[in-house]
Amino acid sequence: MTDTPDRAETISLLSQQWDALADLVAGLDENRWRTPSPLPGWTVFDVLAHVIGTESFLLGEKPPAQHPKHAKVDVRTLPHVRNEIGVMNEIWVQRLRPLPGRELLQLFRDVTDRRHKMLAAMADAQWQVPTQSPVGEVPYGRFMRVRLFDCWMHELDIADALGVAVDEGGRRGELAFAEFTASLPRVLVKLGKAPEGSSITFDLTGPLARRLHIEVGGRARYVEALDAPATVTITLDAGLLARLGGGRVTADSVLGRIHFTGDSDLGRQLVRNLTFTI
Repeated sequence: MTDTPDRAETISLLSQQWDALADLVAGLDENRWRTPSPLPGWTVFDVLAHVIGTESFLLGEKPPAQHPKHAKVDVRTLPHVRNEIGVMNEIWVQRLRPLPGRELLQLFRDVTDRRHKMLAAMADAQWQVPTQSPVGEVPYGRFMRVRLFDCWMHELDIADALGVAVDEGGRRGELAFAEFTASLPRVLVKLGKAPEGSSITFDLTGPLARRLHIEVGGRARYVEALDAPATVTITLDAGLLARLGGGRVTADSVLGRIHFTGDSDLGRQLVRNLTFTI
């Protein structure tokens, strides 16, 4: 996976992802808009408001003014706000929350249309400019792949909240999941405390099925194949892995959907310590 993905493809997939989000909420009544999502403190409405906020920020825009009839909230006191990015996210959500769902969807379509035009008008050199992102300073193009992952995850959030199925695979899912798995070796050591000399295989099922082999030696890294049987093989759906990494579910609540071969104690330790996305 390169640090600067193909510009035309990434822009096209982002646009498709925004369309998928809009299609998912189109036609919802106000009660359905306010359905709690897997994200603490946020409804379906709030998830889409968050995406609007991020894309508006990338257009250089500020949050709208506080609604005069909406109680002001010190977002830093909310238990699910843990850092400055969370503060910014929550301000946008709070400021947009008084809108009815149909107006939020109109705003989403307007903002993402302007973002698509902005990206399409960028010069190739701008795609390479070092930019601060949730994964550190990376080329702007890599940041847009992070945006694709974030929006893909929020499609899953909304679908799970509404109890509907969406296509988690395809090229959008492939590129988003590649962004997610890029951090997995580091997470297994930093959070999961995978021991030196161990090896882990993820045998993933579902639309994003694949086998991921990771060796821990000095640092954790992907390898094409292991020289010996893995210390532990963890078999689960790729979408479930993404939800674990995003903190949408706890490992203990879904252990019945995860199978371990080899050192099952290590396997459980790893899946219980996978949450790493913001």
